[in-house]
Amino acid sequence: MNAVTRRPDGPAAGPGIAPPRGRHARARAGTFGVLDIGSTKIVCIIARLEPDGLPRALGYGWQRSHGVKGGNLVDLAAAERAVRAAVAQAEEMAEIKLSGVIVNLSCGQPESRQQHIQWTIGGRAVTDADLRAMVSEGRRRMADEGREAVHALPLGFTLDATPGVADPRGMICESLGMRLHLVDAASASLRNLGTGLARCDLEVEEPVSAPYAAALSALNEDERELGAVVIDMGGGTTTLAVLHEGVLLHTAQVPVGGWQVTNDLARGLSTSLDQAERLKTMHGSMIGTIEDEREMLSLSQVGEDGEMLSRVPRARMLKIIRPRVEETLELIRDRLAEVDLGPDAGQRVVLTGGASQLVGVREAAARILGRQVRLGRPQLVRGLPEAFHAPGFATTLGLIAWGGGEGRPSLDFDNYQQVSRGILSRFVNWLRDRV
Repeated sequence: MNAVTRRPDGPAAGPGIAPPRGRHARARAGTFGVLDIGSTKIVCIIARLEPDGLPRALGYGWQRSHGVKGGNLVDLAAAERAVRAAVAQAEEMAEIKLSGVIVNLSCGQPESRQQHIQWTIGGRAVTDADLRAMVSEGRRRMADEGREAVHALPLGFTLDATPGVADPRGMICESLGMRLHLVDAASASLRNLGTGLARCDLEVEEPVSAPYAAALSALNEDERELGAVVIDMGGGTTTLAVLHEGVLLHTAQVPVGGWQVTNDLARGLSTSLDQAERLKTMHGSMIGTIEDEREMLSLSQVGEDGEMLSRVPRARMLKIIRPRVEETLELIRDRLAEVDLGPDAGQRVVLTGGASQLVGVREAAARILGRQVRLGRPQLVRGLPEAFHAPGFATTLGLIAWGGGEGRPSLDFDNYQQVSRGILSRFVNWLRDRV
């Protein structure tokens, strides 16, 4: 990216900012931009790391999302307009022109897979080149299935018959095994993402799994180390990430989020989506009382004059909300049961995302998931207003944490920026050369 001029530093650190911790060894140098493309909003932030290792936002902008559904781009022209507007706001405030961004990945039905890669060493010492070749082999297997691996994270090694090796470099063996965690997505969806950003004159510098980004901002250090599940209840999707000993073990996604609750309300109450969203935000809850039948809510119905208001009991609205939210949590419970991570997943669940703010969701999650549940807010970043210290911005601020070096594997043999071997990178480079 090209820096023109920089605006003066913003206000001093506010509530929620961690104490100085020093610059991370894998942090991005200079300024960098992040772009959170969601189903309800598109957010761009331009940041840089301070000498104490903490990020400072230089500019930010957000727009209501258009052309995005369930995390996927469905209308390139509409998405381009929304992205351009959010990026332009951030660029104008920061007085910096972006050429590339760190972007969240929620498109292409992302999945987590674990592969066991076996590699012949032949009685010599293991080198970095061996480990890169093993990661490349895992990526190749995904490409053969029409999938693109976005994260390739080594979880452990087996040296001949000896398991539990953390770092095999320099060790002599005949055969080396690697347990590799891959987060992949459909190649076509990634190409559409690359196309959409290329139309905005932006390069995808690094894609980051959306639930992983949310986990980086919502979990504290103890939770990352002891094991926890982060559930990000977004507008179009609900995602989960499982971390243990600071490592991402699993991610999953279900195509249900806050928008589906709003849509159910609009249908069930015969009102507009805007009215349904207002009712959900102001009066929505998972917890009912005996007063709900007597409490009447005013709303305008579809096709009627805006001044003609209907009145419905609050209990009717709650009966629409509860089944959809419970269904979402049951789907997440089933996704967790499918992988059966056992004690590695811990007994702690952290709820975040805009839809997690609905009254009573925490209690419902604890009952359905059978785990301890707390509501997670992202750690506030210097230079951002207090409004960003809300669950709906967990993914956005997690992308900034990634730019600051958080969450990157200790053994990193898969540098996305240096080696353009993925389908998304090749496509964006091809497009840039020809447009």
